[in-house]
Amino acid sequence: MSRTRIIFAIIILITFLAIGAIVLTQAIRSLSDGRTVTGSSDTPAATAVPEGTVLVTLASSNTKESWLDQVVANFNAAGQTTRSGQAIVVEVSHVTSGGSLNAILDGASQPVAWSPGDQSWVEQANDAWRLRVNKPIASATCQPTIYAPLGFAMWRPMAEQLGWPDTPIGWDTIVELASDPEGWGRYGRPEWGQFRFGHSHPAYANSGLLAMTSFVYGIAGKTDNLTPADIYSDPVQTALRELEQNTSRYGRQAPALLDLMARQGTSYLHAAAAPESDVLRFNIERGSELTFPLVFIFPADGTIWGDHPYCILDNADWVDTEEAEAAAIFRDYLLAREQQELAIDNYLRPLDTSIPLHTPLTLENGTDPRVSPATVPPLPSPNADISTAVIDIFTINKRKATMLLVIDVSGSMEGEKIRTARSATAEFLTRLDANDEVGVMIFSDIVTLLEPPARVGDVVEGLAQRVNGLLASGNTALYAAVCQAVETVGNLQEADLEAGESRLYGIVLLSDGEDTVGRVTENQMLATCLPANAEADGIKIFPIAFGADADKTILQRIADATGGRMFTADPQSIGNVYLSISAEQ
Repeated sequence: MSRTRIIFAIIILITFLAIGAIVLTQAIRSLSDGRTVTGSSDTPAATAVPEGTVLVTLASSNTKESWLDQVVANFNAAGQTTRSGQAIVVEVSHVTSGGSLNAILDGASQPVAWSPGDQSWVEQANDAWRLRVNKPIASATCQPTIYAPLGFAMWRPMAEQLGWPDTPIGWDTIVELASDPEGWGRYGRPEWGQFRFGHSHPAYANSGLLAMTSFVYGIAGKTDNLTPADIYSDPVQTALRELEQNTSRYGRQAPALLDLMARQGTSYLHAAAAPESDVLRFNIERGSELTFPLVFIFPADGTIWGDHPYCILDNADWVDTEEAEAAAIFRDYLLAREQQELAIDNYLRPLDTSIPLHTPLTLENGTDPRVSPATVPPLPSPNADISTAVIDIFTINKRKATMLLVIDVSGSMEGEKIRTARSATAEFLTRLDANDEVGVMIFSDIVTLLEPPARVGDVVEGLAQRVNGLLASGNTALYAAVCQAVETVGNLQEADLEAGESRLYGIVLLSDGEDTVGRVTENQMLATCLPANAEADGIKIFPIAFGADADKTILQRIADATGGRMFTADPQSIGNVYLSISAEQ
């Protein structure tokens, strides 16, 4: 066989393998209900490719996941090559913007190209890279790929009560509603109670950082030239404090908040900061689960039209010239009109505003296609100084948390499980805000409260030492541990309410098995220890199913009953799971 035919055969084989991998990935995703979080996707493993092929690994923020999966499949099937004739295969991993930034800077992830949700993450990466090698991580400007505007997801009847889609709704509207003791009575609907809001954590999620930056712009009354002094001003901090005291959920990703709204119903959260694309996707793909449709509200004073820049990391020592060339070829493919039109089908907006919008970007599906950067001002992406200040005032003014870590130390945890659980738990303690409260409970044959929750800054070192000394033995009193943990945190909550203090309450429940003691039955736990209906301001339980033998069914029921979220982990991923939980509270 001639050399040309061999090369052609290799290209075809690689293409089929790439498409097969995508199909397999989608099939796996289709089996998941989206509620269980596993290990990190911010540090994808490298893939070996045949000789004569150049692999472009792309770490892309998950907002544009469905679009990029289609574009990558089409690109790989087209048989593109570099100038030297090497076949190009693109492999995309869907990541969080903040998590992928940290993974790249730590060396845990080494993609050829990177596409976070907003230019602000690029600036942070370039600043960090300049400190190391006196040059940015990407030699050329990172080009935008699509628009994914940030705003509010709200139940349609509630949004219409505020005047959507024709009445302007800004951050000031949200703050006034959140801080009004009459709640929805302000708009003639007292039966809806107090306004309940959620947003992702700005230190971990692109949607959280951009939402909080948009908030600052709106409260400061600016559309550009924002300064750290504006951010730390009394009016901005007062408004943020009002909002955060009525924020019932944080998170690592906006879709997780929308998932909670879908599962828990209209009384749990009334609105959440989210990208337009996520709101549309939930309405269309999960509409049967929703009590009412959601709508996307553009903040009237302006929003950040997240443009998802595409960066070729050619100043990193792991990217060679051929890979950079191949990455540029894929970038140009992304920006071609055909792929930009395909973005609309995947709930995104093309960069070229002359491309007419169509279904699914319609009022019927929950967004206003009349809105454009010409009608709702595009706010500048936050630079490194602005990002740092926004995250700082959020940390200062956020609703503080009381956490109880409940750790299985039964005999089945012996060996690598208990070692990694100890180290990951000790590290988790250091991630908590100094003014949060944390305590530790362990269980095997019996349940033992090692330390009741106390201010993190006062107890973190001592708690870490105690956790690092945990030993595994005995049976598993899982149900009794849940009941005692809920009682312990419930007593603290009652005392705080009497003192007029508003906090978030969470229990992290780590177990690798099922209940083997039986002093408290499963039904007894569910019927007498857990609430009949989850409340946004109630005690949330975050179970971690640690290993293959964990009773995932009952752990999921515990999470659902309390409005928490179940995570699955093994010794390799437990650290990332704890990272996700730290963003929840």
